[in-house]
Amino acid sequence: MSRLFYRKLKDRLALAAIVLLAFLPAFPLFHILYGILKQGLSVLSWEFLTHLPKPPGEPGGGVGNAILGTLMLAVMASGMAVPVGVLCGVYLSEYARGKFGEVVRVAADVLQGVPSIVLGIVAYLWVVKPMGHFSAFSGAVALAVMMLPVIVRSTEEILKMIPETLREASLALGVNYWRTVLKVLIPTGMVGITTGILLSLARIMGETAPLLFTAFGNPFWNLNPLQPVEALPLTVFKYAISPYEEWILQAWGASVVLTLMVLGLNLISRFLAWRLGGR
Repeated sequence: MSRLFYRKLKDRLALAAIVLLAFLPAFPLFHILYGILKQGLSVLSWEFLTHLPKPPGEPGGGVGNAILGTLMLAVMASGMAVPVGVLCGVYLSEYARGKFGEVVRVAADVLQGVPSIVLGIVAYLWVVKPMGHFSAFSGAVALAVMMLPVIVRSTEEILKMIPETLREASLALGVNYWRTVLKVLIPTGMVGITTGILLSLARIMGETAPLLFTAFGNPFWNLNPLQPVEALPLTVFKYAISPYEEWILQAWGASVVLTLMVLGLNLISRFLAWRLGGR
């Protein structure tokens, strides 16, 4: 009887330890979310989301230009990175069989680990210096380079998960291999590819360092990709280090907006991954 009791006790203790250890990694996230929402929710309003920032010392103002600039940079970076990343992933999955393919894989893995501030400096040398001024385009180039390895590797892994019988069935019907890739494999893996794209977007949305060297910031509305543009990470950075209490409070509000955008992208990607796993 005592041996059975001790076995059950050990089982309960082990289960409790597993649950506790599983919760510990999530605790910092919930703590950060609680702190950001507690400080920044009071700032959120329609005016805050749609108006331009006010000069120092004046109450009110908003981050509408930063939200627009963030979306603009995300769209431009996606336009550059998605086609190249998907095609590179297709090449690695379907065509790369020699040393060159392995070199590309290693390059993508190394690029994923390069610090974002280094990519910002590189984009500055590539784009800003030849153009002679900061611009949204240069910021999008830096962010696109950051997106590339995530899209490449996720596309490659998703296409490798597609059963070989699907390829064989298409080829047996007389379809060329490139048409099989374009018409069969990519549509089949589209949910997983989209998940990788969303994860890469979530990664770049909060990046500040590359934008300091490229987009630079702009206190006005701007849709010209060849001019400097504001972004939420830049706004949070500049407002948080300012000596004005009003700006510091608005930095918390901008942090809430940015966090919700990144959290939304992650939740959508998780939902798509769940759909992919349920097939």
